[in-house]
Amino acid sequence: SLVYNWQEEFHKFAADLSVTPITGGASAFQKLEAHWADRQIYIISYDLLKRNLARLNDKTFFYVILDEAQYIKNAGAAAAKSVKTLKAAHRFALTGTPIENRLSEMWSIFDFLMPGFLYERKEFEKKWEVPITKSHDADASTQLRKMTSPFILRRKKEEVLKDLPAKLEEVRYVQIEGEQQKLYDAQVLRLKNALGEWEIPGQKMRVFAELTRIRQICCDPSLLFENYLGESAKRQALKGLIRQALDGGHRILLFSQFTSMLALLEQDLKEAGISYYLLTGSTPKENRIQMVHAFNEGAVPIFLISLKAGGTGLNLTGADVVIHYDPWWNVAAQNQATDRAHRIGQTRQVTVYRLIIKDTIEERILELQNTKRDLAESILEGDSTSLSSLSHEELLELIGG
Repeated sequence: SLVYNWQEEFHKFAADLSVTPITGGASAFQKLEAHWADRQIYIISYDLLKRNLARLNDKTFFYVILDEAQYIKNAGAAAAKSVKTLKAAHRFALTGTPIENRLSEMWSIFDFLMPGFLYERKEFEKKWEVPITKSHDADASTQLRKMTSPFILRRKKEEVLKDLPAKLEEVRYVQIEGEQQKLYDAQVLRLKNALGEWEIPGQKMRVFAELTRIRQICCDPSLLFENYLGESAKRQALKGLIRQALDGGHRILLFSQFTSMLALLEQDLKEAGISYYLLTGSTPKENRIQMVHAFNEGAVPIFLISLKAGGTGLNLTGADVVIHYDPWWNVAAQNQATDRAHRIGQTRQVTVYRLIIKDTIEERILELQNTKRDLAESILEGDSTSLSSLSHEELLELIGG
């Protein structure tokens, strides 16, 4: 999606430049190489970059520019290792979220831009990450900000897009009851008992899996219990919210982390006779572009989107209502998803709804987002919540215990 989006942006704002998206397999790349010197700009996805790295490492670029540079936040991942081997006279990194979960993510971006500037990773952790995140060392935070600020050009949306319509945000609380409440309580009790036996540092994936099950019950118990025939309070609340928005002439982006939840919401829309588009990780790239164009032209009133697959790189200003069906640990990812609608080209006020089940893990995730959103701001002048950084006590508090 990002590759084609950038191709369109170049065509719109710099039509005189020759722009070539690199897509397809090895044979397609070989055809490009015959005319390589005739082109000015090449656009490639992180995935294709990894697969064609040997060919690209034979070339020297004047600029290498990373869009959505948070993709290289994990310094040990293949994407980060790949881009850091490219030869370039100048390097730039574009991102709205240089720090999503932990401070070392910014180190990885700087390691691409200026290797060694923030020392080796172990030294960075010792000198800055541990003092800032564990001890809340204000001096260390100030020092890191002073070192990095000359190389960061930060533009907030409200500063550069003064004519952008307003964005209103509302948390819609929903109360569960009956069978759904019983299932939720039982799952929480199961995790509380397990936490008493587990050593958290060695059981992070098991803890995360259990927390995911609890979150799924909040969304709809049938995600976890195949034979569940009871109510889903949030699903019912969503139906009312959708009807209210459509009756008001609005158009909707609806995000969830769970593709299985999107499948259930699909059923509801079909039963209500409401047309929609659906975008998940399995949606072919060509189809994505077609759906984005058609949606922005008014073809359908609702776009169901998997947060991971469609949270970045899409321009969906045809919508003026954004609904986050379930909260994610990383509020920055949700904010980026919201910005698919609230961006350049939007002419209407955008209303953002976050559906939260009251007195559950969802409400506490919201609180956690609010209390832990200061890390990136203190360095850049972002938003951060990391499950892996939670203590045993914080995990208990998260599930109400």
